[in-house]
Amino acid sequence: MADPTAVIRAIAGSRTLTRVAGAYALFILNEYAVWIAMLVYAYQQGGATTAGLVVIAQTVPASLLAPFIATVADRRSPAVLLIGGYLIQAVAMGITAIALLSGISPFAAYAAAVVAATAVAATRPAHAVLVPGLVRSAGQLSAMNVVTGWVESVGIAVAGGMAGALLTIGSAGLVFAVCSGFAIIATLLVASLRRPPLAVDDTGDAPARVLADVVDGIHLLIKERHPRLLVIILALAWVVLGALDVLFVVLAINVLHQGQAWAGYLNMAFGIGSLLAGAITAMLVGRRLGVPILAASLVMSLGLGLTALSANVFVTAALLALAGMGSAVLEMATRALLQRAVPAQLLGRIFGVVEGVTMAGLGIGSLLTTVLIHVGGPTAALAGVAAVLPVGLVLCGRSLLQLDSSATVPIVEIALLRSLPHFALLPGPALEGLARSLECVRLPAAAVLMHEGDAGDRFYAVADGELDVTIAGAHVSTQRRGDGIGEIALLRNVPRTATVTAVSDVTLYALDSTTFLAAVTGHAGTHAAASGIADGRLTGDAVSGRR
Repeated sequence: MADPTAVIRAIAGSRTLTRVAGAYALFILNEYAVWIAMLVYAYQQGGATTAGLVVIAQTVPASLLAPFIATVADRRSPAVLLIGGYLIQAVAMGITAIALLSGISPFAAYAAAVVAATAVAATRPAHAVLVPGLVRSAGQLSAMNVVTGWVESVGIAVAGGMAGALLTIGSAGLVFAVCSGFAIIATLLVASLRRPPLAVDDTGDAPARVLADVVDGIHLLIKERHPRLLVIILALAWVVLGALDVLFVVLAINVLHQGQAWAGYLNMAFGIGSLLAGAITAMLVGRRLGVPILAASLVMSLGLGLTALSANVFVTAALLALAGMGSAVLEMATRALLQRAVPAQLLGRIFGVVEGVTMAGLGIGSLLTTVLIHVGGPTAALAGVAAVLPVGLVLCGRSLLQLDSSATVPIVEIALLRSLPHFALLPGPALEGLARSLECVRLPAAAVLMHEGDAGDRFYAVADGELDVTIAGAHVSTQRRGDGIGEIALLRNVPRTATVTAVSDVTLYALDSTTFLAAVTGHAGTHAAASGIADGRLTGDAVSGRR
């Protein structure tokens, strides 16, 4: 999968993943474009201090609410959270555009922008939890992580250029208006998605569980050193990014004397560097990520530190591109490693905490920049910001190198099992244990998985491909991804009741009878669900098309 074309093929073959990636690309474009536009508008209203305060006003609510918003992904559906987040962004950006274009009080525009920024905090946690349930394999999940990183890189570059162009011909209000339209398109792209949550327990979805869910995520980060380390690295990276948001404006207007549009173009240079790092992120699929994270952090800091010595617009843009390369690799590798390292039932909550921490990092970075500018000017601010990541690496670099070996959560297998009605009610920890016991089985087209009358010793979850089910030679059903095969023989202690043949190349995950029965009979809700499916099949009654 190191070949970039292989990464693209892995995603392009799925219309669902293509739609999700397209919507996410529009989201990234919107996120960065409106952020630039609001900073330029705030800077025009009251300089760096006002711009910094506006950043804080947008990031504080998002950072506080993000962990709570993310519980929707775990306990209801990541698809619901993703769709709702895009829709609220579209409405809030539209209202901000109206406020800016009509010239009413700036505070009305700031308030609407705060709502949009808070809705933005829903997207990354939802995306992180949704994707494992849509992919067909761990390789496809890795490919989707790489594509997500590319989308971020392209989005940053295009957003900077788009914002600069729109600010040249119009105003910040025009940027928000265009982005509101993009958010509507993103909403439509994912509107048909339906995915179950990864975390299910016996307490249901009562509102009282929301606070406990958030506490679970925070408690994991306090207790577990490796996930905590990754979140700290992400937080430091976003402190730097928050500082850069303000510094782009200051550099464009006060240092390089190029006007407000160049705030967007400097952001575009940073994004171009991220885009150039795309081939590097493709080569990281399936590899250890500790060293790349350390190297990317140093490259990012080096680019920013040298920018403090430059007064030429093109040299500055080139150095920011170098920093962007480091930032892209750092972001992709750290999030991918975190996705491997945390328990699946806490995935949404952890990424919700991450989103809150990163939004807080943006606010802290903007405040740090404002202070440093007042103390020593833009040069001191750039030098100080460039030192943030190296200081963090001195403190935790060695621990990072030890992390890869323990990051083995089978998130793809967990998402597949959760999609089966047999295990829809199984608690998260039990589901994760079950996923670790799965054995991958691949069959070519026309191969027979089981014969009618054979002894049954395994249950199969279909991950990809199609299988034909026949009884006495008559077609009964077609089994696809999300279907389970073989539970009757195991639960009823009878021979196989049907013959199952691969129609196409098939990928399945197998559970031995002992593991399957222990999981099913050990949980009342799961036992009832699996028994109901078995009874329905024995009586010839299709259960929701899954036989």
